[in-house]
Amino acid sequence: MSQDRFDTPHLTIARVYTRGGDTGETSLVGGQRLPKDAPRLEAYGAVDELNAFVGSARANAEAMVDRDGRAWKLVPILLRIQHELFNLGSILATLPEDVHERQPRVTGDDVKRLEAEMDAITRDLPPLRSFVLPGSGRLNADLHLCRTVCRRAERLVVALGHAESVPPEAIRYLNRLSDAFFVWSRWATHLTGDPETLWDPNHAAPARSDA
Repeated sequence: MSQDRFDTPHLTIARVYTRGGDTGETSLVGGQRLPKDAPRLEAYGAVDELNAFVGSARANAEAMVDRDGRAWKLVPILLRIQHELFNLGSILATLPEDVHERQPRVTGDDVKRLEAEMDAITRDLPPLRSFVLPGSGRLNADLHLCRTVCRRAERLVVALGHAESVPPEAIRYLNRLSDAFFVWSRWATHLTGDPETLWDPNHAAPARSDA
């Protein structure tokens, strides 16, 4: 018997388009049809969008490795996150009554691993004296984009939970992941040696006039 926690997918994608969504509906894992603007679709659609942003950040991190060997530790972490996000999308695309024991999902262990990684990285980072503005380098900006999309996905999953059953680990995972993207954005800046851009409320204030 396989030692894997979850079932591996057994599918063949012979043709991408099916015309099944031409009426504005799509199918869940259990075969139920829902409108594409249903809260459940909005929730796992945002998770899918986040996965794409993480892929972009990973590609940029890999390019940095190719150029100067920095930020390499972030590449496998981001790849793992992409797999976990697909697991999360799987469980969100399945109604509770159709979930089976080996259904891919995020777990409490995934949340604990994020916490341990954040704690380890934070010990190597200088303490913050103000809020940080995104944009201290390309990878920093990418990771902040991931953070904000993750927050939106979290809000949509919370909203779904008000109307339907949502695994509590799904919300905990997204909440912790958004924090992790913030820590990783600071880590990327630290590894590249770029200065952090700190929020200065007076920078946006108009010049004082004594006239």
